[in-house]
Amino acid sequence: AIGDVVGLAGTEYLASHLPAIKKMYGVDITIANGENSAEGNGISPHSAERLFNLGVDIITTGNHVFRRKEIPDYLEETPNIIRPANYPKGAPGTGVLLFDMGRYQLCVINLMGCVFMDALDNPFTVVDQILQEITTPFIVVDFHAEATSEKIALAHYLDGRVSALFGTHTHVQTADERVFPKGMGYITDLGMTGPLHSVLGVRPELAIYKFKTHMPARFENAQGECMINGAVFTIHDKTAKCERIERINITK
Repeated sequence: AIGDVVGLAGTEYLASHLPAIKKMYGVDITIANGENSAEGNGISPHSAERLFNLGVDIITTGNHVFRRKEIPDYLEETPNIIRPANYPKGAPGTGVLLFDMGRYQLCVINLMGCVFMDALDNPFTVVDQILQEITTPFIVVDFHAEATSEKIALAHYLDGRVSALFGTHTHVQTADERVFPKGMGYITDLGMTGPLHSVLGVRPELAIYKFKTHMPARFENAQGECMINGAVFTIHDKTAKCERIERINITK
C-alpha cells in the first residue's frame, strides 16, 4: 500500500523504485492512493493511467477525487479506481472493488472520515452495510481521514472483520504499524510519496505565505528530492488474517 502520490515528481520516483519493492517483498497486489497524482491537485485520467502503467493495480482516492471535470466519466469507465464509498448515492464511480487474483478475491474498500472533513455518510455504518454483502474474507480498507482518533476507532471497530486497514490523507507517515489482537494489520497513516522538501507536497514558500497572511494562494507541487511512504501487509492465504506489517520509508 503506497501513501498519497503527489504530482509527476512523486509518480516518477515511485516508478523508479516500485519494481524493486515488489520483487523484494514478493508483492501480489499494489494499492496506491492517487487523489493528488495530477499536477496542482486532484487526480486526472492521465495521472491515473501513469500509476497503472508503472505497476499499481488499484487506485484509491479521497476528498480531492472530483476536482477534475474529466474524473466522473473516468470513474464510471475504469473499475480499478475507486472513490470513498460513503459519498451520497448517485455519486459517480464506486467505493468497493473486488480484485480477482484467481486463487482468491481481494475486496478493497475506500472510506472517508467525517471529523474535520466534508460531511459525508457515517463511515462506520456504511462499512457495516458493505461487509454484509462481501463474501471474500480478504478485505482491505483505505480510510482517508484527518483525525487520528477516528482512524483508530474504526480500526478497533473492524478488527477481526477485515484483513488490513491503513489511513491516508495527512501525508505524514505514522510509526504505529501493528497487528491488532484479532488479526487486522493497521497503520494510522501511510504517509506521502512525493517531494521530500515540501509542505505535504506543496512548495514551502506558498504554504508559508498562506499561513502568514491568510490570503488565497495557488498551490504548486514542489520539486527535487522525493520519498516513498507506504507499508507491506503479509496476509495469511487461508485465515485472511494479517501476519506482519512492515512500514516503508525510502528517501534515496
